[in-house]
Amino acid sequence: MVCVAAFIVLVLVGIFVAFISIFKRDFGKKYWKVLKKAFHCFGKKVRLQKCDTNFSDDVKSLLLKKVILKKPNLVKPLSISIEVASVLLVVVTAWSIIEAAKAGLSLWVFGTCNVSQPSNCTLGADSCGLDEDNLNWFTEWGEIFGNIPDRLKNWDVADYVSNAEEKDKLTPAFVIGNGKEKALSIIDPGCSVCLSSYMNLKKNANFLNSHQVYVVIYPIKNTNGEYRFRNSDEIARYVLAINEQTGTDKYSRMIIDRIFTQYNADGVIYQNVFNEQLTENEAGALIEKWLAEWGVSEEDILAIHESEASLQVALRDTQNTFIIDNKIKPKGIPTFIYNGKKHLGLFK
Repeated sequence: MVCVAAFIVLVLVGIFVAFISIFKRDFGKKYWKVLKKAFHCFGKKVRLQKCDTNFSDDVKSLLLKKVILKKPNLVKPLSISIEVASVLLVVVTAWSIIEAAKAGLSLWVFGTCNVSQPSNCTLGADSCGLDEDNLNWFTEWGEIFGNIPDRLKNWDVADYVSNAEEKDKLTPAFVIGNGKEKALSIIDPGCSVCLSSYMNLKKNANFLNSHQVYVVIYPIKNTNGEYRFRNSDEIARYVLAINEQTGTDKYSRMIIDRIFTQYNADGVIYQNVFNEQLTENEAGALIEKWLAEWGVSEEDILAIHESEASLQVALRDTQNTFIIDNKIKPKGIPTFIYNGKKHLGLFK
């Protein structure tokens, strides 16, 4: 194991040696000679063959040459210590390579390097990660390999949403864009990344001219079952009820636009107002106030209020969540599907 550990160390310091070699070529030549010898011995070990050089002894002699002369009785225990340290270094290096491979595969498959806690991955897409607490190291590998087909398949928006209401399809909050191609945008009204993503989408005239974007509201839940952002589910239910009672999605679009872009009298953006200041009842009352401001009749607002709490709206809200969780399987919100691909994170 000493030769393997030495090879690892030599590879790690190689970049510094290469820099020093610019000024001291003799130093570089000596290093590459030792590295070549270490690589030869390493190759033998990997093939489970006996190393035909005395490289391990050379390494020990180099490390212990002063001890041999001054305290020869310490040579044996130090030699054993070198062997133990070598084993630990090899194990740690192998584990690091495995973990790096897992993170890389996860990043490719899901768009996040952490399968269980996507929000903790700084390398992943900018999103509100959907964390899970029921995955261990082995099931994370299973998640990765199990979702490789999803990464490679052609994603068709029509499989998940259509113009006609279908029991096995998503019910969108509203549609924006007038293009021929279909796109799906999954957002949470309380997620700040969704705000930025939605604004980027609205500013991208070329995309909206070529795509018809179905926007679906998905209230994110924490691992304890509570909604991450206060009132997101209330907004989702109101949007579904409004569409049902008015027969148009324009008010739903106006609600999200106001939440994402406008400020109250105190200068607080409405997203933070809903997330931090309002109870569920207050959130509903504010939405109803907006509807009255936009010309919706008192009769329709009363019907919307009753519909929001109805079993039918609750079932559609639950159905959206079920389809997203089990068919689309995002690791973060926002998530987009367009041009045959699933995209995690901020729309740029």
